Parts: sequence; C-alpha cells; structure tokens
Amino acid sequence: MNRLIHTLFLLVSLFPALPLQAADSDGYARDRRHEYFFLEAVNQQNAGNYAAAYDLLTHCLSIRQDAPEVYYHIAMYYSAMKKDSLALACLEKAASLAPENDTYLERTAQFYIASGQTDKAIQEYERLAANHGDRIDALNILASLYQKQGNYDKMISVLDKMEIIEGPDEDITLAKMRVYEMKGDSKMAYKTLSRLVREEPDELKYQTMLGNWLMQKGKNKEAYKQFAKVLKEDPDNAYALSSLYDYYTAEKNTEEADRLLERMLLNKNTETSTKAQLLRQFIEENDARGGDSTAVLALFDRVLAQPQANSDLAVLKGAYMYGKQMPDSCIVQAFQDALDIEPDNKSVRLQLIQLVWPTGDYDKVISLSQPGIEYNPDEMAFYYFQGMAWFQKKDNDRALMSFRRGVSQINKDSNVDIVSDFYAIMGDILHMKGMTGEAFAAYDSCLQWKDDNIGCLNNYAYYLSEEDTDLPKAEKMSYRTIKAEPANATYLDTYSWILFKEGRYEEARKYIDLTLENTVDSVNNSVIIDHAGDIYFMNGDAGKAVEYWQKALETAEDADKALIERKIKNKKYIRKDEK
Repeated sequence: MNRLIHTLFLLVSLFPALPLQAADSDGYARDRRHEYFFLEAVNQQNAGNYAAAYDLLTHCLSIRQDAPEVYYHIAMYYSAMKKDSLALACLEKAASLAPENDTYLERTAQFYIASGQTDKAIQEYERLAANHGDRIDALNILASLYQKQGNYDKMISVLDKMEIIEGPDEDITLAKMRVYEMKGDSKMAYKTLSRLVREEPDELKYQTMLGNWLMQKGKNKEAYKQFAKVLKEDPDNAYALSSLYDYYTAEKNTEEADRLLERMLLNKNTETSTKAQLLRQFIEENDARGGDSTAVLALFDRVLAQPQANSDLAVLKGAYMYGKQMPDSCIVQAFQDALDIEPDNKSVRLQLIQLVWPTGDYDKVISLSQPGIEYNPDEMAFYYFQGMAWFQKKDNDRALMSFRRGVSQINKDSNVDIVSDFYAIMGDILHMKGMTGEAFAAYDSCLQWKDDNIGCLNNYAYYLSEEDTDLPKAEKMSYRTIKAEPANATYLDTYSWILFKEGRYEEARKYIDLTLENTVDSVNNSVIIDHAGDIYFMNGDAGKAVEYWQKALETAEDADKALIERKIKNKKYIRKDEK
C-alpha cells in the first residue's frame, strides 16, 4: 500500500469520536472520511504528486460509490493514460450522478464528439441547454451537431433560441438563411434575407447580398435592379460594383464588364484587397479567352499609375509575369517597382534579392541588402546575402564583417539552419585568411547549433587532416558526410585522405577509387587526382601513382604545380612540408 495512504488511514483512525445521532453516525462518519481523502487527493494533485492522488481517489470510491466528483477526477487520469473507454465510463457516471453539473455534462459530450458519437453528444448538449438556456456557446455547438445529423429543423429551432437571447442579429439571420438553403427551402431563405433588408434599410450590404442571392437563383434581372438601387444611393459602393461586374460577366456583356472593372480599379476608394481580387478574376477570364498578357499588363500599368497604399498590386504584377515566364529583367523590374512603393517591406526585398542573385549582379545584391539591414536589423537573411555577395566578389574582409554583424543578432529564437550556415561560412573565410584557430572555433559553433551540417563537417574534417590535428575526430566527422551522401566525390575524397593521413593506406585506396568513380570529368579535380597518386604510391604502385600525378599536373593551380612536379621527377610521395 502507498505509504502516504497508509499514514492517512492511521490519521483517520485516530479522529476523536463525534457526538452523532445513532441512526446517522455511520453515514456521517463515512462522509467525513470520504471528504478527508478526497480533499487530500486534490492537494496531492495540486502538488504534482499524481500517483498518490490517483491512489487516494480510488480509495474514495471504496468509501462511497455515489460521488460524482471522484468519477470526474479519475476520468481525467484515465484520459491522460490514453484509456479513453474507461475515462468515458467515469464521465458518464459523473454526469448521471450530477445531471445539473455543466462541467460533467460538457466534458462527457466532448468525449462523445471526439469518438464520433454524435447522437449521444447531442443528448448531453440538449441537457446542458435545458439547464442553462442562455449558453450561446453550447447552442452553437448543438447547432453544428444538428447540421452533422442533417437535422435542419432543429438547427432552425436552436437559431431561434439564440435570436431570442441575443436579439436581432445579422450573423444569426444569415445563418438561418443558409440553413434554409441547405434544407432546400428557397422560399424561407428569401423571406429571411428580405426581412433583414427591411429591418436594416440603411445597410446597403444586405441589399447587395439579396441581389447576389437572386443571381444564384438565376433571377438576373431582379438582381440587376437590386444592384442598381444600391449604386443609385452609393455610386462607389465596392461590394455592389463587384456584384454588378459579376452580373455583366454572367450576361457575357464583356464591354460593360471591362468598363466597370476599370472604374473599380482606378477608383481611389476601392480597397487594395478588392482590387487584387478583381485583377485575379480578370487574369482568369483573360486566360480563358486565350491569355493575351499584353491586355493584363496594360491594366496593371494603369492601376499602378495611381497612388498605392502598399506594394500588394505591384507584387501581384511581378507574380503574374513570373508565372508567364517573362524575361528575368522584366520580373526584377516589377519587384523593384514594388520595393520603391514600400521600401520597408521585408518580404518584397527578400524576393527581389533572390531574383537578382542568379543573375550574378552581386553589387545589386549588396545594395539591396544594406537597406534591408537598416529597416530590419534582426533579419539575418540580409546579412547572409550581403556576406555571400562580398564573398563572391572575393572581398573576404567585407564578407566576414557582414557575417559577424549577422551573428551579433542571434537569439534563442533564431533559425537554426541559418545560424549554422553563418558560422560554417565564417569558418571557411577565416581558414582562407590563415586564421586556423578562429576557423575551427567557428566550425565548432556551427556544429553546436546544427550537428549534422554536412558541408561544415566535411570542411572541418579536411582542414583538421591538413593540419595533422585530431585525426580521429576528423575521421568521425567525415564518415558522417559519406553516410549522408555516399556518392559525393568531395566527401569521399576527404574521407580517403583522412584514412591516408592515419596510415590506413589500403582502406584509403578503396575510398579514393570510389571517389574517382563518382567524379565528374568536366570539373577541375586536380586535387582529388593528386590524392589518388599519393594513396596509390603508399600502396606500393608507383607507376599508377605517377600516372595520376601527371594527370593532376595538367589542371593544377600554379601554387600546387611545383610539388606535383617534384613527385613525378622523384617517382615518390613527398609531403608539402618536406624539403
């Protein structure tokens, strides 16, 4: 028996006898014991001692089998243990013992919903609604359950109750109209919407809504009258204009539709979101008619000639051009126009940078990135693109400065992949600058953020081997890269070279052969071929080694040629530091 419970049993046995009537003494004592253990169970639960709390609750049931609160609490434990059938049984028991308790009823109903028992869930919510007729949230759920059942009459009944509680309400009225539509009762749907129009004569949206409903029913002439009525009162009503545009489109009156479209698009009072929706609709219709992109672009130009609240429409133009595979320079200009409208728009600036990057215009990338940093100093992507652009321009000092500025923005919420890549690239640059210790520290930081950064693992491992430093660590890192990408010649070469440095020449030969099998001939692979010569020599095949060295010499960098020539002349492997 749980030690806590055993102690509690002893404490209860020591309670002093209380003066009770003989007929009630047994029941009173039982209730006191039950109350004591239940309250202690709650205390243990609040203290986080869940096992002890559960034991106390089960003991409560041995004292009283008619305590709904105990069944409810035990149900929560069964639910946490994924024993849903036992949890539901306990909830049902709690709800049956205390049918007036909203919490028990609602939690039981939620279990029924989760298990797909819609009929039973409805019964519980009906009981809940009977207990508290003003629970709008419960009535909403009950309406949705009736909808799942297809019981539209009861949905209407629930909505009527909600209307009594809330008073006249647009959402409830429109919901009733939709239910009548689902029921197939167009007459009542029309009557409901017409009543809303009569009760709210100043709300022109309801009149337009009625017009749209009439159009859906094929009553276009009546719909037109409704739209005309609204526009007579409010000529710039965007909702009515948009609906009238749909009317002209349905009537195949292209001339009037296009005229109205341009009117809406050039109206300064039309919301940008509405303009975007209209432009998308025009694009779809234009594509259906054969897809004359010049007409679409001309319309975009007229719209964008007006003052813009934001860059949304300019971006939409750029996206359209991209989708139509127009020249890159045109697409770049479209996004540049968008950025000119809204220079602090981070998303647009990043899209533009990514469009410019493949063109190789690194000066443009740098000029775009700097304002991005100023507007959004916490966005690391701008430092990344700026640093990479300087790196491509072979200005390692400025590249390193950009990356260091980016690293200074790192926080606990930073993107792991981006931070890891920052440190990896910094490591590469620092190594190129001969700052080996700092380079290795940068690689360590990279792997702390993302221990499977394959590019970093490869470079770190290779540079360790070149320094003849910590070869076991280098081998482990390199092995992870070839497991991740077993056909990557660069990674295979690194692994074979580390094995060579460790004196494991036969294994190194197997991996350099595999490297050569996966090497692309069109790429300058002089370093790999030079390694092959070194490895073959140490495996006792000097003739094959010389062949590889001679082949490597053909494409080797000037700084490497002298050493390769010495190896060919002496027909033996010579270390870089060997005189």
